[in-house]
Amino acid sequence: MEKIIEEYQQKFARFLGAERAFVFWKGRVALYALLRALDVGQDDEVILPGYTCVMNVNPIKYVGARPVYVDIEPDTFNMNVNLLEEKITNKTKVIIAQHTYGYPCEMDTIMKIAQSSGICVIEDCCLALGSKYKGRMVGTFGRAGYFSFQWNKPYTTGLGGIVITSDRELAGRIESLATNEMCCPSNREVFMLRMQLIIYRLFIYPGTTALAQSLFRYLTKKGAVIGSSSTSEFEPVKADDFFKAMSTVQARSGIRQLGKIEKNIAHRRKIMQLYDELLVDRDWKPSKDSRKLAEPVMVRYPVRIAEKEEALAQAAKAGIELGSWFECPLHPIETPLASYDYELGMCPEAEKAAREAVNLPLHPRTSEKTAVKTVEFITGFTYS
Repeated sequence: MEKIIEEYQQKFARFLGAERAFVFWKGRVALYALLRALDVGQDDEVILPGYTCVMNVNPIKYVGARPVYVDIEPDTFNMNVNLLEEKITNKTKVIIAQHTYGYPCEMDTIMKIAQSSGICVIEDCCLALGSKYKGRMVGTFGRAGYFSFQWNKPYTTGLGGIVITSDRELAGRIESLATNEMCCPSNREVFMLRMQLIIYRLFIYPGTTALAQSLFRYLTKKGAVIGSSSTSEFEPVKADDFFKAMSTVQARSGIRQLGKIEKNIAHRRKIMQLYDELLVDRDWKPSKDSRKLAEPVMVRYPVRIAEKEEALAQAAKAGIELGSWFECPLHPIETPLASYDYELGMCPEAEKAAREAVNLPLHPRTSEKTAVKTVEFITGFTYS
């Protein structure tokens, strides 16, 4: 193993308070490794919220298991734990606790239900790096947690994923899988990713994001850049080179970002508080998790509006960075839901959220001036 890879793994595990960390090419690859290490396979069931990214569902399908969806709470966008027990069957192998937007799940309840049923819990922390529940980092409650470092995550290494665990048996299984089965990214992939990271650092700011995303999606389809998702990933068929290792380029970037993580977290909390205040001043309900036990570090700030499509179109023209997560229960809108065992009506709260929710930037390049401008823009629409 490259020394820089090992250093990144050790530093990340130390930051989260876990014993081990394992890095991968993407976050979904990290989830796949976890499911394989947990012996999840044919005819097993994996429970997760019906308000997620389809790339979170692909690894479940890749191992032959069936995703089972639970509807969400309207305020936190997280799995409604009151609906969890009714989804459990004798085939349930894993519950994925997704900390949506950075809001911690009700981990006490989820763990209690899982333990009484003998089910494993893994935490999806892709949007929640640094969030705490009862003073403890998310990702450390279940048997393992996994993270993503794609372009719009709490920090980016271009692409990238990590599993953390303090379960030595599970760590051994992940290590064995990685050693025996994982392939390396090609020199072309690594070079392209390095160039994209340079461009991202130089040119991507709130005012340029909409244009950059459109250009990036176009270039991804043409194969000119390394995208976070390829068109082939919108069907549950695993590519031969899916189980791929992290590059040293990503690891070096991750170490740099970890060195700035406390500053990153402080900034996100500051801008989140500013959004709260600005929205209240305009008689809008702030996006808040009212539980005193939760300390969220948000990746984006969600708000609900009636005219979602119109707002997204106008934002792109006005140079306002406005996110569309999640466009449907299994984001993005192009997802063929039937291929992933989802039928419309399964999760009505999630479907309503998908029609209404947009999100505001919180990343380190979001200035107070940008936050004010963004709120002025979004409050021109109808709060839903």
